[in-house]
Amino acid sequence: MKYIIILGDGMADHPIGRLGGKTPLQYAHKPYMDMLARMGRTGRLATIPKGFLPGSEVANTAILGYDLDKVYEGRGPLEAASIGYDMRPDDLALRCNIVTLAGGKMINHHGGHLTTDEGDALIKYLDSKLGTPDVKFITGTQYRHLLVIRNGNKHIDCAPPHDHPDEPWRNLMAKPEKGWEGKRDGNRMTGQETADLLNKLILKSQDLLNNHPFNVERLNNGGVAANSIWPWGGGYRPDMKKLADIHPQINKGSVISAVDLIRGIGHYAGLEVIKVKGATGLADTNYEGKTRAALEALRTDDFVFLHVEASDEAGHDGNLELKIKTIENLDERIVGPIYNETRKWVDAPVRIAVLPDHPTPVEVRTHVDEPVPFVIWDPYTVPDDVDTYDECSCAGGAYGLLEHDEFIRVLLNH
Repeated sequence: MKYIIILGDGMADHPIGRLGGKTPLQYAHKPYMDMLARMGRTGRLATIPKGFLPGSEVANTAILGYDLDKVYEGRGPLEAASIGYDMRPDDLALRCNIVTLAGGKMINHHGGHLTTDEGDALIKYLDSKLGTPDVKFITGTQYRHLLVIRNGNKHIDCAPPHDHPDEPWRNLMAKPEKGWEGKRDGNRMTGQETADLLNKLILKSQDLLNNHPFNVERLNNGGVAANSIWPWGGGYRPDMKKLADIHPQINKGSVISAVDLIRGIGHYAGLEVIKVKGATGLADTNYEGKTRAALEALRTDDFVFLHVEASDEAGHDGNLELKIKTIENLDERIVGPIYNETRKWVDAPVRIAVLPDHPTPVEVRTHVDEPVPFVIWDPYTVPDDVDTYDECSCAGGAYGLLEHDEFIRVLLNH
């Protein structure tokens, strides 16, 4: 048996009045997901362990069965692995968004959806002005970059910018965790010293970026300025076992995503990172390219983790119509072609799982900690009584509510 997880990031949602009380999953035309629900078995998965915030780094690591209490170090170290930065023992790695601030508020978490080339130019400019032997800005993808602080202390409270749209940004600046204000972590600086350094970099970045020719031109053309960094999700180098060392069914596996943090999780999980040309992390991503890459990988691998970010970004932007479209694109351009091709592989059957990592409701515009619906199908599955794939229907599925590593073990037939 081979295995593929098709993950629509942030795809789950809440009932919406404009849709007659339906969720986007219930409203969208998604014949293949519904077919898999009719032929397969369904349930819900709690992807956010107690004590953790509902971030994608937490949820996707949990879906793969890892104990977050043992391996979690934040988003930054995962993105460092994806970028190819080899963390030193004394590094603190933080995700570094380029955001838009205006009128004293956090307008968006993506700087007006920067391209990678645009983000690269801005990050390199900031590194030339603010970088030191102890402070390094490193290019990632689009608006998602990396900030490395030598001897930085991870015990700080840094607000994820996507969780605070339209909120006053000064209230969200870095703070030391309670009890770590004057406390050092080994030979590292104190929590207060680390927070002060990050806030200093945020403010200095605004002076530099507001006057950068890129932003001057953007504003002159009626666009929004990518005018501040926003570091968050910091941690040290994690200690994760490879999936192959935990699950004998996975001798060789791959991860396909446009998002650095997912690639970083895959790196530490021992999966080959496959990059697809034209994969953007947005609704214009190369769905067909990802599908081809997944099918090609499945011919040689035991396991593929195929991640699509588009629904999450639509949820953060509060764009209901786009979120519905991203669900339909996932169904028509990924789930359907993968099902139609792999069902022919009688000598190497494929078990397909479809799920989101967390809900990103369009009327909330941020992640929420709620169980997500999932479906698992292979040619030998005895179906349950669920006919459609959505948040409500899957609550009555045969698998019930799973948590911890139960999902990956069910998928791999432990």
